[in-house]
Amino acid sequence: MPIPLDPDPTERPLAFLGAEMRKHRLRCDFTQDRLARIIQFSQSLVGFIERGERTPSQNFMQRYDDAVDADGELVRLRAQLTRGASPRWFRDWLEVEQEAHTLHSWEPLVVPGLLQTEDYARVVIRGEPGISEERVETAVQARMDRQNILVRPNCPILWVVLDEGVLCRPIGGKKVMGLQLERLLEAAESPRVSVQIIPLSLGATTGTSGGFIIAQLPGGADTVYIESATHGHVTNRPEDVEAIRARYDRIRADSHPQHVSIKLIREAQAAWT
Repeated sequence: MPIPLDPDPTERPLAFLGAEMRKHRLRCDFTQDRLARIIQFSQSLVGFIERGERTPSQNFMQRYDDAVDADGELVRLRAQLTRGASPRWFRDWLEVEQEAHTLHSWEPLVVPGLLQTEDYARVVIRGEPGISEERVETAVQARMDRQNILVRPNCPILWVVLDEGVLCRPIGGKKVMGLQLERLLEAAESPRVSVQIIPLSLGATTGTSGGFIIAQLPGGADTVYIESATHGHVTNRPEDVEAIRARYDRIRADSHPQHVSIKLIREAQAAWT
């Protein structure tokens, strides 16, 4: 199917980005094959991305931008489009997350976005009714970009508490789950990441209504993000923060210590693989 001359960036963000990339490539009189050799990616991947069928990684986009002398325009456009894939109510949280020195996360149903693998995230995002495959791919890349805060020099400390049910819920099947739990184990090796599991046998009900994250900001009030079925809520109202903090403290007090939690994750990962 030919690419529309002027794809709508709001309706078809990947097609719009691909069309802009193609314009820059043709301006340089490069074939896809020649450009692929310059940036050291396959010609087929270049084609997929220019047709709006794949979301370019940050590394791919930077190499492409450099090769066609776009002066950062394509890198900025990719960042704008992937950020735009996040719901408007979530963008306020992304800014908070960037500034936080410590994050406390509770998830009763799925692995939190900051620790999801690409395949796991793709399955979770596809669960949104009516979402197009193009929107799925853009949202997946936005989620992967969000994880960059954990590899920067001044990365925040991340405390994660998961319900044990997360380890056995078959999101995406055996392969996806096996790799996702491997990712959890790798993350827990970092001195700045803690992963704890609250046991199913406890029968605890605190926190079962939904996940949340508490962000501690330097020199500022704590801010919380509270999940719901249709949208999230970001607030730093003292009474809301205090209520969420009380829930988190109770949940964490009931959870296994990290060394026991890691053992449970290893056992679950072995079962999936």
